[in-house]
Amino acid sequence: MGPLGKYGKDAQGYFMFPKLEGEIHPHMTFRGKKVLTWSLNNYLGLANHPEVREADAQAAKEWGLGYPMGARMMSGHTSKHEELEAALAEFVGKEDAYLLNYGYQGMVSIIDSLAARNDVIVYDSECHACIMDGIFLHKAKGGKSFVFPHNDMERCEKMLNMATKRVKESGGGILVITEGVFGMAGDLGHLHKIVALKEKYDFRILVDDAHGFGTMGPTGAGVAEHYGVTDKIDIIFGTFAKSMAGIGAFVASREDVIQYLRYNMRSQIFAKSLPMPMVIGAMKRLELLRTHPELKEQLWTVVKALQKGLRDAGFNLGNTESPVTPVYLNGTVPEATNLTMDLRENYNIFCSIVVYPVIPKGQIMLRLIPTAAHTLEDVEFTIKAFSKIKENLEAGKYQSDKIASLS
Repeated sequence: MGPLGKYGKDAQGYFMFPKLEGEIHPHMTFRGKKVLTWSLNNYLGLANHPEVREADAQAAKEWGLGYPMGARMMSGHTSKHEELEAALAEFVGKEDAYLLNYGYQGMVSIIDSLAARNDVIVYDSECHACIMDGIFLHKAKGGKSFVFPHNDMERCEKMLNMATKRVKESGGGILVITEGVFGMAGDLGHLHKIVALKEKYDFRILVDDAHGFGTMGPTGAGVAEHYGVTDKIDIIFGTFAKSMAGIGAFVASREDVIQYLRYNMRSQIFAKSLPMPMVIGAMKRLELLRTHPELKEQLWTVVKALQKGLRDAGFNLGNTESPVTPVYLNGTVPEATNLTMDLRENYNIFCSIVVYPVIPKGQIMLRLIPTAAHTLEDVEFTIKAFSKIKENLEAGKYQSDKIASLS
């Protein structure tokens, strides 16, 4: 069953696979009562924006969910897909972009397409699971990879040195993969330091900016813009599932690279095109992201208030530099479940609970995702509740030999 699966009987429906119901909003319904939720990747509050809802509804009415029917290469290509790709490329500062039907399988396929058997991948140890699965495919076809400890530039350079020796023998190239915002801990990939290594080493860099797209940088174009190194980043990946509150993703790069991916990404060649309502809905979301900077400003107003308030109250938030707000506590898995039940049942606060094996044993992470739709009153209420929860944890009130049961 695995480390988490063995708790499935007691945990499913509450700690795992919970059901949040109602309009997408900071206040939703969980098991029949209203809760303040910090678990939705609706960074800019676009999920229920009236213009977004209208665009989604009108596109569904006009086109249905089936059109275009088929994969892009065969029969699923439209001018609307091209229009969205051009807008995305311009926004993130690249020559061209390619739409992807899903982010996870898209990233797996990007890596599989870009890295041939003779190429070497160098990657950050805390890269997302989709990146790891892409690397597994690369290794399955005989490729080589080197991993460096999270954001450790000295070790990154050592891995680049090893990779360089390897490709001299194989005749391949080097692909460095990291993230813009690391989605669990909220810290930023050191893109500015990695691209500086291009002065000594020959490589391309692929950045997964799922959590940075829409939230980071002066215009929201992402972490590359935040660091001012967009022109040094070879390939940028972004998803619609976070800031744009939708479905789908994209990859942006030089025109020749995107053209190569169009003809080689198996997850797109052999899968249905992104349906028209999702394309048109994404165009509206991107328009609002670009023309309403106050959405990002409101997000960061909430982020700064939440993170400062928690830190002032004595909480450890790690090294987050993004809206992702991890709250680290010390405790066992049973303590984590009792703590979470107290938070949900007695304080009506819903946030994600993260335990081993995602983080080390003996740690508990409560992961909060602030959005532009949250209020400062939500922030104040949450900080007070978390302070009480921390008191209870340190006083041993959540100690148990087994995880909490609802029976």
